[in-house]
Amino acid sequence: MKTPALLLAAACASAPPAAPTASNKPIGLDLAGMDTSVAPGDDFFAYANGTWIRDVPIPPDRSSWGSAGMLVELTTKRNAELMSANAGQVGDFYASFMDESAIDARGLAPLRPMLDAIAAISDLASLSRALGATVRADVDVINSTQLHTANILGLWVAQDLDDPTSYAAFLLQGGLTMPDRDFYLDASPHMAELRAKLSKHVEAMLSLAGVAGGAAKAAAIVDLETRIARTHVSRADSEDVQKGDNHWTRADLDAKAPGIDWSAFLAAAALDKQPRFVAWQPGAIAGISALVRSQPLQAWKDLLAFHLLDHFAEVLPRAFAEEHFEFAEKALSGTPQMRARWKRAVDATDAALGEAVGKLYVEKYFPASEKARVERMAQNELKAFAARIDKLDWMAPQTRAEAKRKLAALKIGVGYPDKWRDYSGLQIVRGDALGNAERAERFELVRNLRKLGQPVDRGEWVMNPQLVNAVNLPAMNALNFPAAYLQPPNLEPMRPEVMDYGAIGSTIGHEISHSFDDQGALFDSTGRLRNWWTEQDFAKFKDSSERLIKQFDTYQPFPDAHVNGRLTVSENIADVAGLAAAYDAYRLSLGGAEAPAFQGLTGDQQFFLSYAQKWRTKYREALARQRLVTDGHAPPQYRADSVRNEDAWYAAFGVKPGQALWLAPADRVHVW
Repeated sequence: MKTPALLLAAACASAPPAAPTASNKPIGLDLAGMDTSVAPGDDFFAYANGTWIRDVPIPPDRSSWGSAGMLVELTTKRNAELMSANAGQVGDFYASFMDESAIDARGLAPLRPMLDAIAAISDLASLSRALGATVRADVDVINSTQLHTANILGLWVAQDLDDPTSYAAFLLQGGLTMPDRDFYLDASPHMAELRAKLSKHVEAMLSLAGVAGGAAKAAAIVDLETRIARTHVSRADSEDVQKGDNHWTRADLDAKAPGIDWSAFLAAAALDKQPRFVAWQPGAIAGISALVRSQPLQAWKDLLAFHLLDHFAEVLPRAFAEEHFEFAEKALSGTPQMRARWKRAVDATDAALGEAVGKLYVEKYFPASEKARVERMAQNELKAFAARIDKLDWMAPQTRAEAKRKLAALKIGVGYPDKWRDYSGLQIVRGDALGNAERAERFELVRNLRKLGQPVDRGEWVMNPQLVNAVNLPAMNALNFPAAYLQPPNLEPMRPEVMDYGAIGSTIGHEISHSFDDQGALFDSTGRLRNWWTEQDFAKFKDSSERLIKQFDTYQPFPDAHVNGRLTVSENIADVAGLAAAYDAYRLSLGGAEAPAFQGLTGDQQFFLSYAQKWRTKYREALARQRLVTDGHAPPQYRADSVRNEDAWYAAFGVKPGQALWLAPADRVHVW
């Protein structure tokens, strides 16, 4: 879940260690990491992972650790080696970021023109221009409905939901330093403590920049961000595509969101020629615009200055990076130690030159044989999902036909895009770390703006090949499975393939299922937001969704906090449906035969344990609490326990009534 905000966290400069080499030893299940003292039917996650969770510490420079974190660490080391050896743009960007002594020597000089421009703001028009100049194409591509940077408004250029053959400019709520409005508005002691730490952080950053009156300015900035937070819509509402699909003309911005000088704002954002926009959170856009006019000009200027310092902290002198870490990582996520500078240099280079790095990565680390194997698995998953659609006795023929058309049109990208992105227009200057970062952001903005008015490219990827993740793009009706995700423990050519179906296969099924979750099901086979369901069919589907919401609402990782079943319902639907499709696909791959026993386990046991060990993760409490508020995914332990909705799991592990995870057959949720 990657944002193009280049610069996060801080640490000491050091050279990367050599990347581990692949072992020729077959990689099966981690039996030693299991806790067989726990009954599978009481806590399947603990049964599969309990000893590992108990004995393996979270590294001091991380806020979480687990299967995905290990893959990220391995991939980061590999990429550091590739970047260090590169003689082009990639190598120059990486080396510039790594040269901390040169960054320290330059001080605030590289940022001074931008700070001076903020200081020169004198009226509403110049403030609006300054706010428009902060617009970047910087929305989280996994959760496209929520801005994750402090820019006052975010821009997302993607298919128009009403016309998927053309691109639209989506405007989104922004303006906050902390991850979500609840961090400003929730009255709990934990959130109150974070707000106090935010005030101290703002004051410290201003002080480092030599700004006088830091305490008073910090109070005004936090007050302004709190007012902005009050305008924001909830995370759950932000993910509702029907609530977000609001088409506004240029005149609507003036009429429906008065306050900002929209002519000045749009000109500075290079959006002045755009006749229409999608206002994803119209209430927030109107509320923020009103605040631009009503709140003191000086408060806005101080806010912009602080956001600028905080955003570029990594390529400013070390003290800025350290202070940024203290709040953004230590306070918000509980991470006790800064990451080494080379790790942050990899992240920054990935954000700036993602597909250029990705091309280097796949050439060395992603063989054609693995790409072909995943593509074959994906075809089996599509067949399995189609068969499940055919078996739905409650679905009307016309709904079934459109569902099958949508499945047939799904474009599955494995490893890397068909066409690599061209970075020849991006100027990277060795030794200019901040300038490189700023130009990379501007380059990405211009690249996205150039899409407007052009035919939609369904082959475009929104993830870098070296990212450990996967994504479904509903309006594009396409999936991306980056190469870095397709390696052990998710994919391993030297173990029984049933384990691959339990691990990466369940992810393939998950992403396919997103095309048919509570939001994806609203898009037809062309990617158009259109109701293609009969009223009775959709009511049946919504009933299954509501049952899953109630199931996840019961999970309570802390005495004072539980999982938000409605916020996480899309991902929970995809988990349940994806697991079922992966199970069917594994059976299909063997012609219905049983998989051979391995490590003393039946094929079905291998499948479900591989699924549960994929979710092997532990969090520091601060991050775990943050994710309950901001993340559309349930905590990993409850995702692993989704097996309780799969009939075959009960037989595989002898789960009986009275055990904690037991669900009567009628209570098991089978969405697809």
